[in-house]
Amino acid sequence: MIGKLDEALRFHETALSLRAQRQQLLASNIANADTPNYKARDVDFSKALQGALARGNAPAQGELVKTASAHLSVQGQPTIGGLTPQYRQPTQGAVDGNTVDMDVERNQFTDNAIRYEAGLTMISHQIKNLLTAIQGQ
Repeated sequence: MIGKLDEALRFHETALSLRAQRQQLLASNIANADTPNYKARDVDFSKALQGALARGNAPAQGELVKTASAHLSVQGQPTIGGLTPQYRQPTQGAVDGNTVDMDVERNQFTDNAIRYEAGLTMISHQIKNLLTAIQGQ
């Protein structure tokens, strides 16, 4: 029974976690809009979700598997769903080398936030339905 509950909620848990990580990345882009030579980054959410779901119980974000005790720990770039965020292609060049387009970033930030809220609503309804079924009402 517990395994089935885990399976039922795992998709939403994974999607919400990835959305939160992407939101931080987009917020970082917005916060650095005036930083010279800052390169805006983003990740393809659908590919990140597929990667995270396919990986299952694999290492957490950015964690590498050591196959021998002599292997060194590496602090690489953080990943989202196993994908390294890619640099966004600028639509218009800036004199200072910054590639943040505030219109694009605000749209992506808002879209991601709305989808995060929708995910919370869906998982909340799913939990309410499970509780109703358990209580027999």
